[in-house]
Amino acid sequence: MFFIANWKMFGGLNSLNSINKVLGFLKKFKSTRLAKIIYCPPNTLICPMAKKLKSTRIDVGAQNCHKSESFGAFTGSINSSMLRNVGAKYVIIGHSENRSEGENDKLINLKIKSAIKSGLKVIFCIGETLKEKRKKVTNKILNKQMSIGLKKIRNKKNIIIAYEPVWAIGTGLVPNSKDLRKTVDFIKGKNKNLKVLYGGSVNPKNINELKNIKNIDGFLIGGASQDPKKFIDIIKKTYN
Repeated sequence: MFFIANWKMFGGLNSLNSINKVLGFLKKFKSTRLAKIIYCPPNTLICPMAKKLKSTRIDVGAQNCHKSESFGAFTGSINSSMLRNVGAKYVIIGHSENRSEGENDKLINLKIKSAIKSGLKVIFCIGETLKEKRKKVTNKILNKQMSIGLKKIRNKKNIIIAYEPVWAIGTGLVPNSKDLRKTVDFIKGKNKNLKVLYGGSVNPKNINELKNIKNIDGFLIGGASQDPKKFIDIIKKTYN
């Protein structure tokens, strides 16, 4: 079971101290031994966080990367090899917040290829808008995002798919259990053997319902992961 903490644009060096509570929790609660925990902080914290977590069970990832594998004149950008060099093992690509800033499926495809070539594991985000959901074209949208985003990628063993409906990000809303189970089944049907996570307002209040959807392989957690108590509650309740 994956628990991926997407810190988004949050945190300074002092924020790393909050992870101590999570580390202490993991030592005490043996039922979490199968949990795979990954922190994806801002780029400014990847190196110090990777050093802090070097001898622990927690891995570190990034929140995005540039499409180019090599150095270049891309002011303000960081590529996948640079991320790996400072300790990242994973990278989130295709998050709805980045798509809203202009990322399209073809660009996402290039980023995924670059990340895999650099040795990073990819957390590939897909999801529909509220308008698309109301039009009942969710599967059509997801299929397009997956088809273009994963085009010509033969070896997918280092790709995890995160289904995060755009309308659920930061709203507190989540799909009902029946719809979510069907959507995850659809995604898995198109991508045999790939893990599928759910993301979108995951918090300590709704995790009891989400954990009962058996085909979900874990959670991509946004704002709640910035608070160690809430993050621990999500992990703890998943195994209770």
